[in-house]
Amino acid sequence: MNDDILNKPFPKAVELVSLSLACSMVGGIWLGSHASPKAEHSLTLPTALLIAGAVLLAIGVLMVTRVKGFAWNTWVRVAKWALLAYVIESGLILYAFVHNQVRGSTLGVVIGLIALFAIDVPFLIATTVARYDS
Repeated sequence: MNDDILNKPFPKAVELVSLSLACSMVGGIWLGSHASPKAEHSLTLPTALLIAGAVLLAIGVLMVTRVKGFAWNTWVRVAKWALLAYVIESGLILYAFVHNQVRGSTLGVVIGLIALFAIDVPFLIATTVARYDS
C-alpha cells in the first residue's frame, strides 16, 4: 500500500456511522434489559437513539457519495456479502425479542434499531475496504 492512499483526505463518514452503530447498540441493549411483556417503560431513549443513528448514517452515506474516485465496485462487492451476514445475524436477534413476546411499539423500535445495526456494520466494512482499494 502506498503512502498516497494512506494520506489521501477522506471525510469523517466512518466516524459518523460508528456513532450511528453505537446508538443502535445502546438502544438495543437498553431495550433488551427493559423489555418484558409486563414491564412498563418509556421508549423515549431508544427512539431518540434510533433517530440520531439514522440521521448519522444518512449523513455518512451522503459524505461518501461525494468522494471523487471512490471504488464503488469494490464497495458493492464487499457490502453485499457483509449485508447478507448481518441480515442473518439481525434476524436471529429479532427472533429473540419476538420469542420473548415483545410486541407493539416496543417491537417497532427494536426492528428499527436492528435494521440500523444491519446497515451500519456492512457500510463500515465496505467503506473501509473501498477507501484503501487502489
